[in-house]
Amino acid sequence: MGAPPLLVVFHGLEGSSSSHYSEAFAGIARSQGWAFAVPHFRGCSGELNLAPRAYHSGDFAEIDWLLRRFADQHAGPVVAVGISLGGNALMRWAAELGAEARQVVAGIASVCSPLDLAASAWAIGRGFNRQVYTRMFLKTMVPKALKKLDQYPGLFDLETLLAARDLCEFDDVFTAPLHGFKDAKDYWARASAKPHLHQVAVPALALNALNDPFVPAASLPQAADVSSYVTLWQPAQGGHVGFPSSSSLWANFPGHVRAMPEAVSAFLAAQL
Repeated sequence: MGAPPLLVVFHGLEGSSSSHYSEAFAGIARSQGWAFAVPHFRGCSGELNLAPRAYHSGDFAEIDWLLRRFADQHAGPVVAVGISLGGNALMRWAAELGAEARQVVAGIASVCSPLDLAASAWAIGRGFNRQVYTRMFLKTMVPKALKKLDQYPGLFDLETLLAARDLCEFDDVFTAPLHGFKDAKDYWARASAKPHLHQVAVPALALNALNDPFVPAASLPQAADVSSYVTLWQPAQGGHVGFPSSSSLWANFPGHVRAMPEAVSAFLAAQL
């Protein structure tokens, strides 16, 4: 009997192995006898990384290093799921590698991912999202950036960072310049996976709810935007990484937090 599959989950913005979706996928993997891993993006493990950089939505080079390391060290097949930010980076990686991705993974999935980063930045910077979620993200992102400035004095302008009130302003002063982008708009344009989905050549699922407050329905990819390897699931309900089983798409799934992870894992299992 061969080695079991390895399920790798890439977390979302400011997420970790303790995020509810990470724990839900861990439960699914355990029930199926799969190996499981949640690599932390730089600075998200509780320990500040040492390099003069952090992590970002289009960091396909980081995804590539991690997945190849898992594939080298695990005897069985590897499948991967990316949640929100992690899903855009994962899809961006698959598009960058094309057919070569099949040498590393058997299948991938993105869940509630902002595949059009500019559209999602606009959505999260407005109304209720701005008042609640933008503040929530900045509450942890700004202190991390300040610690990075302590490590590397002069890395960015302190006063501009402290004046940031939304993700656009934060990305302008921190995320974009630290990772080789001109500004936030350049970062969003070059890091977004949507323009590259036609290059994906490994079985891939892109799951997005049409009522996701962070990902406008009008920005979601359609059949003409993707290759034949990409399956689009776009249920009417689900919010951002929610997917209550009472909605019509999930009516046949158990009524608990694992409904969405079970459906995604079933897609990946079919690719093994």
